Amino acid sequence: MTISTVTSEALQLKLRQLLPSQQGFGTDLSASDTIIPIIDLTAAAEGSDVPEYLQTAIAFGSQSTFAATNSTVVIANTVGFWRITGAMAIYTTNSAAICTIQGSDGAATKDYYSWVANASATAPVFTTQRYDFTVFLDTGESISAITNNTRAYLTGSARQVADKNGLLIQPSGFTPQ
Repeated sequence: MTISTVTSEALQLKLRQLLPSQQGFGTDLSASDTIIPIIDLTAAAEGSDVPEYLQTAIAFGSQSTFAATNSTVVIANTVGFWRITGAMAIYTTNSAAICTIQGSDGAATKDYYSWVANASATAPVFTTQRYDFTVFLDTGESISAITNNTRAYLTGSARQVADKNGLLIQPSGFTPQ
């Protein structure tokens, strides 16, 4: 077994960046011609990590549904990340109809997503629009479904997919192996 000194300043710099506690160590890196196997026992190495898109899946026990027609309905008001999915539909002839998904912090509101029907149509018009997005709610914030007409429908479901710190919440009934 031969031990050689490694005098690469780039490797020394990288070692100091990755291991800040070793900055004052003071000796050069060394290399050996002996092969030392390294076994990674983490979940990533064994392939048991569940992909993010599966962790945000719609699940029967995790979903809460909502529907708004000429009303305002709170979709979610719990801190964390929420997947909101559904559809907006408007059947109108000569009056403006609007479907809106709106966020609020208790003092101000912001429209996250809106669908407006053609108010100048002479014949009945039926329009639909699907949506599927993820939103983050902080303390005191909420997201609501709002429609302004009896012929405007906003329906869907919501599921909390992560907490405030980004820790993913598994779908109800799912236990990764």
